[in-house]
Amino acid sequence: MKPELGVCYYPEHWPEAMWAEDAARMVETGISWVRIGEFAWSRMEPVPGDLQLDWLDRAIETLGAAGLKVVLGTPTATPPRWMLEKHPDMLAVDVLGNTRKFGSRRHYCFSHSSYVQESVRIARIMGERYGRNPHIAAWQIDNEYGCHDTTVSYGIAALHAFQLWLKDQYGSINALNEAWGNIFWAMEYRDFDQIDLPNMTVTEPNPAHVLAFRRFSSDQVVAYNKAQADVLRALTDAPLLHNYMGRVLDFDHFKVGEDLDIATWDSYPIGFLSDRLEADEAHKTAFLQQGDPDMQAFHHDLYRAVGRGRWWVMEQQPGPVNWAPYNPAPLPGMVRLWSLEAVAHGAEVVSYFRWRQAPFAQEQMHAGLLTPNNRPAPALTEAKQTSEALSEIGNVVQTQAQVAILFDYASDWAWSTQPQGAGFDYFRLVFSAYRALRRAGLSVDFVSSTNIPRVGYKFILAPGIATVSDNLERQLAEACDLLIMGPRSGAITHDFQIPRARPGLNGLKCDVDLVETLPPNIRRGVEGGGAAQHWIDRVSGVAPNLLTFADGTPALLGENCLWYLAGFPDDTLWDRVVEMAARKTEVTLFPMPKGLRRRETATHVFLINYNAQPVAWNGEVVDACDVAVTQKDAPEEE
Repeated sequence: MKPELGVCYYPEHWPEAMWAEDAARMVETGISWVRIGEFAWSRMEPVPGDLQLDWLDRAIETLGAAGLKVVLGTPTATPPRWMLEKHPDMLAVDVLGNTRKFGSRRHYCFSHSSYVQESVRIARIMGERYGRNPHIAAWQIDNEYGCHDTTVSYGIAALHAFQLWLKDQYGSINALNEAWGNIFWAMEYRDFDQIDLPNMTVTEPNPAHVLAFRRFSSDQVVAYNKAQADVLRALTDAPLLHNYMGRVLDFDHFKVGEDLDIATWDSYPIGFLSDRLEADEAHKTAFLQQGDPDMQAFHHDLYRAVGRGRWWVMEQQPGPVNWAPYNPAPLPGMVRLWSLEAVAHGAEVVSYFRWRQAPFAQEQMHAGLLTPNNRPAPALTEAKQTSEALSEIGNVVQTQAQVAILFDYASDWAWSTQPQGAGFDYFRLVFSAYRALRRAGLSVDFVSSTNIPRVGYKFILAPGIATVSDNLERQLAEACDLLIMGPRSGAITHDFQIPRARPGLNGLKCDVDLVETLPPNIRRGVEGGGAAQHWIDRVSGVAPNLLTFADGTPALLGENCLWYLAGFPDDTLWDRVVEMAARKTEVTLFPMPKGLRRRETATHVFLINYNAQPVAWNGEVVDACDVAVTQKDAPEEE
């Protein structure tokens, strides 16, 4: 499949006389896909039951007649104001008990059954009207689940649904009390109706209670998405998708993805560098106008796994955004680079947000491909250049990587519930492992705990996996030549208790005697180079030490096909671990200069230069903010 370009468009924002000209201009730019409709409920149904869809009919026809394929969004992320008059208790409630009001978007609670029914109703109306429309080539359900901290709600609807969920999970209140350790602080319950939501307690609530509520909240997102997906499945053959976000881990994307055909995500490299990535000032300054060299690729690879191989970028940053603390413009070439990097990681479509910058409301400072007065913005030229480059590159065929990382959303919920140290964060830990593999020039796959491929990897990293069952450990071991667990892997049971035997360590006949967390200015050195930071497992046992802390205690221990990492590595230590694993499993490394990254597919090798200056590597010079693509020789026919 040849990768294609798309754009997000809002016909309801512009005079109808502009639509045909916009569509023709999109096609001229090299755009094939256009997403519409995801925020337009108030125009589709201005008052309850009064459907006004003629304008949408004409918009779809105009775009389709120009040769564009339409992604139609269900508008459920923006329920209209009249919805609150019908269902005044549908609004989410924050952790402090404050009702979150109308006036922006995502103003609903996933547990509110009447709003779920309203969402199903509008999805059915749209599916019946457009499900067989030849111009509708895909459907987006809702928009950006979890954005603006909207996965979890502490309202009455969530409370009642949570109590029912707990009863279904545990069966009896005695079983729940035992699982949660409620004898502690006399927290025992006599009935499920006594259980409140875990907020506004005097001190921290029971972590088992919190983790259960986080699992419940994720399940509510899964159920909400499935309710719309089930309706549309019966009415259309077009693929269903949702656009996830960057570093939003509040719900299990793998479980949501089970009911969809394609995973998409919204990529804002410069915004993410500014507002959701820990890095020193020198790093942020060096990549201020390019974005972090690994942040986008991390999510590309993650969502390729969520989509079971099929994924898109639904919103690609084209210029300064409006929502980050600081919003510099991309350097020339970066919009093209981000687009081609996505293609290198398997994107079927890269879609820009948005076609024309809005002159009004919350996102009026968010750049588009056109300015508000219809002049070309800098990214328009780069979009056209990307289209031309894609024609030259041709089909990009993916292949399984040699190495993988196990990613587990529930581990983030667990460690954010009880981090034990202010510096310990699940995403930071996994991202540091990913960075190390990328610095080594390796392509990376992600796997989930519920979908581990049987085709073997050379080695798999499983850092910080909170709960590891015997079955999961066995599946991981069978899927690779070397499994590297830790730190903090297998540290709790499903119900947030310390297990009697730690998976991984139990197999090595070792145990954790204690854990310690370190402030950011303290590191524990490792003999030969590198250090642990943030978190250290103090391990004892009989397994050989492969790396040792300066005080003689194990930093990395293991034998045969299982290793355990006993601390949160800094970059130097990660590089040593990756080099040792590669040597043991006969993986060839390609050490990369700062800011240059390598992605290998079955058909091409991509060198992606995030630096603001040219970089030489392996006899090739890659220009600043550019991508060098080498096509592999076709295999000889037998």
